[in-house]
Formats: sequence, structure tokens, C-alpha cells
Amino acid sequence: MLLATILSVAIGSSFAGNFNNDVVVAFGDARAKIQDNGNLMSLALDNSSGSGFESKNEFIYAKVEMNIKLVPGNSAGTVTSFYLKSEGNSWDEVDMEFLGNTSGDPYVLHTNIFTKGMGNREQQFYLWFDPTTDFHTYSITWNPAHIVLVVDKKPIREYRNVDPNNNVPYPRDQPMKLYGSLWNADDWATRGGSVKTDWSKAPFTASFNNYTADGCVYANGASSCPDKTAPWYSSELIDGDDLKQMQWVQKNYMIYNYCDDSNRFHGSLPAECGRKN
Repeated sequence: MLLATILSVAIGSSFAGNFNNDVVVAFGDARAKIQDNGNLMSLALDNSSGSGFESKNEFIYAKVEMNIKLVPGNSAGTVTSFYLKSEGNSWDEVDMEFLGNTSGDPYVLHTNIFTKGMGNREQQFYLWFDPTTDFHTYSITWNPAHIVLVVDKKPIREYRNVDPNNNVPYPRDQPMKLYGSLWNADDWATRGGSVKTDWSKAPFTASFNNYTADGCVYANGASSCPDKTAPWYSSELIDGDDLKQMQWVQKNYMIYNYCDDSNRFHGSLPAECGRKN
């Protein structure tokens, strides 16, 4: 129930973003198009370049949400991304990446969490709907206690800040921006890179709208949190019905979990894997 409160209250208290005012085109030039008075962003990918945007604000802790409609048809080799990321060579990052596929085969939602430049915390999911026929809602909540990834109000992943001695790394002190992008990754995205992008189908297009953000804006060397009692900031763990929903998603739609892949880590799983991450 706690996460349900986060979802209902935090969305209502978040400011509604406007692409004209709140983001800049990061790459791709005219392939990134702001439309509908700043309420819609479309990104295109052709055989010369993809495209992407980034928020003007940086945050240390935030809840960001976006509606996304993914590339339809044969999207093999393409990746549509929605993520938080800090600058530098020792960066923090929270990823939601949608890996395209051949027509009729499902998208894979690839999630990962980086701390100090180290990732290897992948969880992958199929979606329980067609993400190309309409917009669906994706959100990232990052607060001092945990990171929660949500799809259409269903939590799919929680990464908890559970170790006060920092033996389990957690993003806590580097400001991150929000990014959205569409790019070619046919060296790995679809079936390990065995299926390449069909450029005869280009340009590929993904669309973003209903951007909202509620966060501690970082500026002049410090972050400002207007209300640390806000549910998105003060929540500490997923429980109750929300935990049941996450367990349902993970039981039925998770296709890879790094915490189940002991061979990859030579029999010694990362420390957080015993802590429900």
C-alpha cells in the first residue's frame, strides 16, 4: 500500500514538465522534435544517427515519470531509453532500456543500476502489453532508502540502500539528469546481436509525453528538497499489495536476474543479492 500512496500522491504533487522549458536536445539535431506546445517529444533513428534529450535540471533524489510509445513493427537492433545518469568517469545511473525485436516478438525491458561507474546489476523483463500501440507510463523513484522502477503503476524492481557501511554501493551523492534516447545497438540489443537493424524500415520513431518530475534540484553545489515528507522521498520499502504486484511481475515476466546468475560471478554473488535487490 505504501507504494500506491507514492504513486497517487506524488503524481498529484509533481510539476508537469514541458519539453520546451525543461529539456534540451542532447544529440540527433532535427531527429528530436518537440511538438504539441511542448507536451510531446518524438525521437527518430536513421542509419546516420539516433536522437535524444536531457533535462536541464540535475537532481540528488527524484521521482521522474514519462509516458512512452515505442517503435512499432520490426524494431530489432533499436534501443529506446529512459534513465537517470550523473556525469564523469565514476558515474551513477538508473536504466530502463527497451530492446527492440523482430515483428511479432516481444520487447525486452532491460534495467540496470550503476554506482561509481560499475553496473552488472541487470534485470530483464517482458512486458504484459504491446508497448507500441499506445502510450504506457514508466517511472523511476530514487530516494535515500531505495530505487523503485514502475511500469503502468506496477512496481517491477526495487534496489534498496540497506547497508549503512556502504558495502552495498548505492547512488547517494552524485547529481543525475533525466535522459531519453533512441539509438542503434544492433551489436547486442536483439538476441545478443545476432539480429541486425533493418535500415529499410528507417526512420524508426518513439514518442514521449506527460513528463513529470518531483525532486531535489541540485544547483550551486547543493541540492534543495522542498518537502522531505513527500511520499516519494520518505518511502522506505515496498510492502503489502505493492510487494505482491512486484512479485507477480517478477514471477511471470522476469527473464533474467543477475542475482540468479552465480556462474557469471564465479559462484560469489554480489553482496546485495541476499538483500532482495
